[in-house]
Amino acid sequence: RRLRALQDVSPEIADRLARQNFELLAEGQRHFLIRRDACVALVERTAAGIGSIGSSGLMTESGLAYLIWRDGHARIVGKSEESAASPEQIEAILRFSRELKAALGL
Repeated sequence: RRLRALQDVSPEIADRLARQNFELLAEGQRHFLIRRDACVALVERTAAGIGSIGSSGLMTESGLAYLIWRDGHARIVGKSEESAASPEQIEAILRFSRELKAALGL
């Protein structure tokens, strides 16, 4: 589903998100789950529409995994697995986070 369908998001924000290919995976009372390609993030849902962005991560075969730094090394960590993050994964997640934040006007 495109974010354009969300009533809680201003038309301007919905347009920016749609133009940058962000999609809504799920929505609950407190959060939206937004995706582009393999990257995902939880975005806080408030009475005013959009709040803060939670940690960004990747959808993997075993579910959502987050980029974390441990002992100076980037790791992709999910519920049941952990692996070294590739430079491409790091760049994709960081770019996704920057562009989502900008599209949301945060």
